[in-house]
Amino acid sequence: MGLLTGKTALITGGSRGIGEALVKAMAAEGADVAFTYHSSEESAMRVVKEASVGGQKIKAYKSDAADYAQAEQLIKDVTSEFDSLDILINNAGITKDNLMLRMGEDQWDQVIEVNLKSVFNLTKHAMRPMLKQRSGSIINMSSVVGVFGNAGQANYAASKAGIIGFSKSIAKEVGSRGIRCNAVAPGFIETDMTHALTEEQQKAYVNSIPLKRLGSGKDIADACIFLGSDMSTYVTGQVLSVCGGLNT
Repeated sequence: MGLLTGKTALITGGSRGIGEALVKAMAAEGADVAFTYHSSEESAMRVVKEASVGGQKIKAYKSDAADYAQAEQLIKDVTSEFDSLDILINNAGITKDNLMLRMGEDQWDQVIEVNLKSVFNLTKHAMRPMLKQRSGSIINMSSVVGVFGNAGQANYAASKAGIIGFSKSIAKEVGSRGIRCNAVAPGFIETDMTHALTEEQQKAYVNSIPLKRLGSGKDIADACIFLGSDMSTYVTGQVLSVCGGLNT
């Protein structure tokens, strides 16, 4: 359809799971795509090859989104390589689940750093080129867990709730300069993590969802295509739950 033709997207954590789906879907809609990976160059190169089917420029960067200096250098590298930076999707994230009484300080710090500080790092440095061009769409990956919480995931829920407050604040700060900022809150999405669940656990999750199925990476990518495209030029400061009705 070419909804993103002429736009450049930067996606953190793009070598697997939801991030991989985002890279492929945005490229299919005509965007040039830069994405980051943290460790597996092999996976990143596979995604580049599989996404490069329509002539768009696709490039992977090894970068730690939680590192302030690396995030700054990443934005410099991307804006040097590509003509613009129109869409930023802060997707990088981890889980370190545990009950609060058993949660170590390192489990808390790692999740907050990767999930929340990375959003600050990339947004701060991406804002400069977006402010210069007076346009841009920032999409931050939250979670329904950030909306209603979940036992054993206080660190993850706190990071994802923080992303919601952050997104709403940025939307108010830079809306007058043509930059939009929204959050996407996925529900239970079929990824490597859900594949590790037992059949009984998967059935329990599905039974809790009104649409009676797990979500897919494509479901999340479609929402991000909408928020990154010109179809959503009057949408900012919002949280779009893509959860099959779980957050209802």
